[in-house]
Amino acid sequence: MTSRGAFIASSSAALASIAVIKAPAKAADFTGKAGTNQPVDHPLSVAMKDLWDAVRKDSNGRLDITTFPNNQLGGDTAMLTQLRTGALQCMTLDGAILASVVPVAAIASIGFAFKDSNNAFQAFDGKLGAYVRNEIAAKGMYAFEIIWENGMRMVTSSTHPISNAGDFAGFRIRTPPGNLYIDLFKALGAAPTPINFSELYPALQTHIVDGQENPLLNIEFARMYEVQKYLSLTAHMWGAYWLLTNGDFWSSLPSDLKAIVSRNARVYGLRMRAQVVAYNDSLLGKLKSQGMTVNVPDRNSMRAKLGDFYKSWKSQFGDQAWSILESYSGKLG
Repeated sequence: MTSRGAFIASSSAALASIAVIKAPAKAADFTGKAGTNQPVDHPLSVAMKDLWDAVRKDSNGRLDITTFPNNQLGGDTAMLTQLRTGALQCMTLDGAILASVVPVAAIASIGFAFKDSNNAFQAFDGKLGAYVRNEIAAKGMYAFEIIWENGMRMVTSSTHPISNAGDFAGFRIRTPPGNLYIDLFKALGAAPTPINFSELYPALQTHIVDGQENPLLNIEFARMYEVQKYLSLTAHMWGAYWLLTNGDFWSSLPSDLKAIVSRNARVYGLRMRAQVVAYNDSLLGKLKSQGMTVNVPDRNSMRAKLGDFYKSWKSQFGDQAWSILESYSGKLG
């Protein structure tokens, strides 16, 4: 026989469980989606998820953004269109691809401008970054202050190593879909083909192109060593990801939520930078062990071919932007 006390206790527990079941979860005040072009375990995608998880926690669930890695929402150009129309609230994007909408965003990827990532961080944490962010805002998007690291870009090939500028002659190389990439490799004598990152591996596998260029981390994560034999440490340009939101979405957030997002964007952006720099600095041995033949090319022979390239892009970016760039990079051309 059940005692009165046990009955009361069990009844109270049952009522409590019913209350938990019946009480609806508080809906977020603001929801949305964030996209990346990298696999779920890439530092870029990890940082994006951790950023929005932290925002959800710090805002007590008022702002709830779900992360979609690995091109689940489409390739870079498709996600950029979604971001601009408001179908996507946040994404990371290389400046040279963003240049289809914000031309000066490509200035981060000027060939042989920055000696290393730290040199580029100085520019984009400083006056050059501020200049580009203003131009991004003018096109209806919001760019956070901390630009995320991709790294110095290197050339890989299935046919031959790139030892000097002459080895680019007729070389069929994949580039991201941005005019600056195309112009750079044309100036070097190559035959560039723009292809979204999501389509890169099969393009290499089927020899639509003979080579490509990316930071070491992307070469590793995309398993390019399976379809590429040679890795040439050209360090021909720096790559980075702008962390972007749709401008109307950003404007709709109250000031306290903006502060939460901005604070976390800085924390996770700086953490992501450090992780990617460390990865890129440590991967050479691993890529060699996976079968890649590594060489250090004559970069001076390449830069020597870029006089007209620099003149053309200076005229496109304008004297002010170019002057700011050269205050960090030194004289170009």
